Amino acid sequence: MIGDVLISSIICNNLRTAYPDAQIDYLVYASTTPVLEGNSSIDNIILFEEKHRNSKKELIKLGLQLRKENYDVLIDAYSKLESWILVLLSNAKRKISYKKPGRTFLYHDNVPFEPFPKTNLGLAIERRLSLLEPLKLKTEINPIPKLFVSEKENQDAAALFEKHQVQKDRKTIMISLLGSEKLKTYPLDFMAKVVDYIADNADVNILFNYFPKQLEEAKTVFNSCKSSTQSKIYFDLLGGDLRSFIGLVNQCDAIIGNDGGAINMAKALDKPSFIIFSPWIEKKIWATFEDGIHHLSVHLKDYRPALFENKTEKMLKKESLALYDKFLPEFFEDRIKLFLKQNGFN
Repeated sequence: MIGDVLISSIICNNLRTAYPDAQIDYLVYASTTPVLEGNSSIDNIILFEEKHRNSKKELIKLGLQLRKENYDVLIDAYSKLESWILVLLSNAKRKISYKKPGRTFLYHDNVPFEPFPKTNLGLAIERRLSLLEPLKLKTEINPIPKLFVSEKENQDAAALFEKHQVQKDRKTIMISLLGSEKLKTYPLDFMAKVVDYIADNADVNILFNYFPKQLEEAKTVFNSCKSSTQSKIYFDLLGGDLRSFIGLVNQCDAIIGNDGGAINMAKALDKPSFIIFSPWIEKKIWATFEDGIHHLSVHLKDYRPALFENKTEKMLKKESLALYDKFLPEFFEDRIKLFLKQNGFN
């Protein structure tokens, strides 16, 4: 959910520009709040917790809490069962969401849920910005999500680089090593080849992004890399929590790897990105700011489109692991080289 919450925060940012004196509250999953720290566009963060998902009574209590705020406008960027109940209970004066069958009666404004992007912003951003259209804001729209890193967080990250003796005369690349689940994780032996390509074509420091519980998978990738690549990897350089990870990304010069929260956080810190998409994830939604230079992405469909003919998302998700095995790193080795060259990694 981190990527969703971060990207949806652009709604708050643009509302703040248009209505500087308004109270702007943001309802999010409790685990995602670190990506909102320091964002002055948000007055109050309201937490959606597991108890709200597991108990109808707790969900109704949350809805009644929202009702007490007498909101002038409620924008539902989630548009799923839990949010429909909260919308119904909120009694907000104006309710805005996407136009989807069977739920239009809940909202005053039902915005078209566009199937194709119109710009290189990607559907994930275009759809969220479309929720602002009924308000006819007079201010210029800013589509870029932002992360805010404190001076202390930057200093702590720099100190961690120093502690691990990261070479200062080389640029640093973060590897988004593992997705949020297996179906979103590029095969580990293939990822090792990708890391080898990076090390072979650029004199850089390499950091791995993984949680402690993913240590064995991270070791598998590391052990599959060439020894010359391993010498460039700072395997144990990790943040202790999400905020310290954000600080570390801010010290890096680019990110390469699986689509997910790490990629979206890096983009919000204005870092170049190279994304390897899962076969069942639609590139048109999450390939945000794709310009062929600073932001590139690859998908098996780019190379083997016949495999995707007449396949629904449900079918592709079921076949995802088998499709991943067909997504050879050799397909996009030249794209990685291009990305490195275009972003000054020589």
